[in-house]
Parts: sequence; C-alpha cells; structure tokens
Amino acid sequence: MSQEKKSGGLFGLFRKSGSSTDFDGPLSEDVIRQWLVKRLAKQLKLDPRSIDTTRKFESYGLDSIVAVQVSGDLEKLVEQRLSPALLFEHPSIEELSTHLARELGLTETAESV
Repeated sequence: MSQEKKSGGLFGLFRKSGSSTDFDGPLSEDVIRQWLVKRLAKQLKLDPRSIDTTRKFESYGLDSIVAVQVSGDLEKLVEQRLSPALLFEHPSIEELSTHLARELGLTETAESV
C-alpha cells in the first residue's frame, strides 16, 4: 500500500479518490487547468481569477527546481509518469493542460455526471 501524502513544492495538493479537492468527476483538460490555476494562485497568494493561463510559468517566477516538483505532483494528479521537462516544453497552464489532455486521451464533456 502506498502512503500518498501532500507533497511539497508549488502545487502541493493533488487529486485522488476520496481526497478533499475541489475537483469531482473524471480527469479532463479543464480539471488539469483549474488545478494548475488553483495551485499557482495559492503559491503566489493571488486570487485564482487573476491567473492568466496563457502567461509563461517563468514569468510567475518558477525555476527548474519548482518545475521538477510540479511535474512530480502532476504525475499524482494524472496517475501517470511524466517528464520533468514538461513545464519547459509546455510553458503555460494553457499549453500544459492542452498537451496533457491530448496525450492522456482525455476529452472535454459538458455532460459529466
């Protein structure tokens, strides 16, 4: 049995069954995007509505150490192994969430139950 805990770093919380996140239902591009916005806003002590999903992570002050931590946290969210270089290859919330949704075969649906 693995003991999943909140991990450190920029995006400390992750989605898992039975957790107390704000994201219920299936993983989707929108869930990934919202999760990234929420974590970035929390780290920067900003209102999530002030986060620009097209703005580069680097412009928010994220460095390579934090990028590796984010990649690790995202692995837990999507339950798959991810490249530590992911945030450099897809340097904004919008680009990253779109890429992950495409790579994971996720689809946006309005009729989630």
